[in-house]
Amino acid sequence: MMGGLARFFAAIGHPVIDSIERLGFASRFFGLILLRSGTSFLRFGLVIREIFSAGVLSMLIIIVSGLFVGMVLGLQGYRTLQTYGSADSLGVLVALSLVRELGPVVAALLFAGRAGTAMTTEVGLMKATEQLSALSMMAVDPMARIIAPRFWGAVIAMPLLAAIFSAVGVFGGYLVGVVLLGVDDGTFWSQMQAAVDFREDILNGVIKSLVFGCVISAIALFEGYDAPPTAEGVSRATTRTVVTSSLAILALDFVLTAFMFKGV
Repeated sequence: MMGGLARFFAAIGHPVIDSIERLGFASRFFGLILLRSGTSFLRFGLVIREIFSAGVLSMLIIIVSGLFVGMVLGLQGYRTLQTYGSADSLGVLVALSLVRELGPVVAALLFAGRAGTAMTTEVGLMKATEQLSALSMMAVDPMARIIAPRFWGAVIAMPLLAAIFSAVGVFGGYLVGVVLLGVDDGTFWSQMQAAVDFREDILNGVIKSLVFGCVISAIALFEGYDAPPTAEGVSRATTRTVVTSSLAILALDFVLTAFMFKGV
């Protein structure tokens, strides 16, 4: 009886201890990124290259997804608002939905699936092929040369992608609402401009996307750096990046929304 109880607690305790240990390693890893960031900004060309890799190369999926999300919002929103005789408020519905929630959240999920997995794979393969060890042997800090530029490139790119997603989504809502369904053009834009507040809506959306960018890049880089140096290890790390980043985005979205709009 006592032996079975001991095995039960051991089976529970080992995963918990491993998780706490890994969380501590991840916190130390994030701290090292911040400490080595100064060196990266001295060679800002490295950060610019990572902005291109994480941001520009992700624009196609962001633009296409934003357009269709905006078109769906316009179509569904028009049907709902028309029921209550408020079809002229379609611009407000589309803009607020995108700027406050869908823009930062959907763009972050797409960013995690495209750029986050790419960063995990790159760093994991560098570790598997001992490129990171070779840099250390040549007195080049991998954290300053490889990890930190990727982190800041993703952090800078994420708000820009979220803004593009929201802008293209509003255009998609305009195409459906005004061009297809016949909502008045002037009413669509004027009510949108009157309802969308810079601080309460746009700035809060930017803050959300910045937080999401930090979380996605930190998770992606840590998973790649911590991945076992095998093909299977890198593939599992890439999967964990998508799952963990997606759950973190959704959880943080609730927390940030609760803080930002608690007085509304």
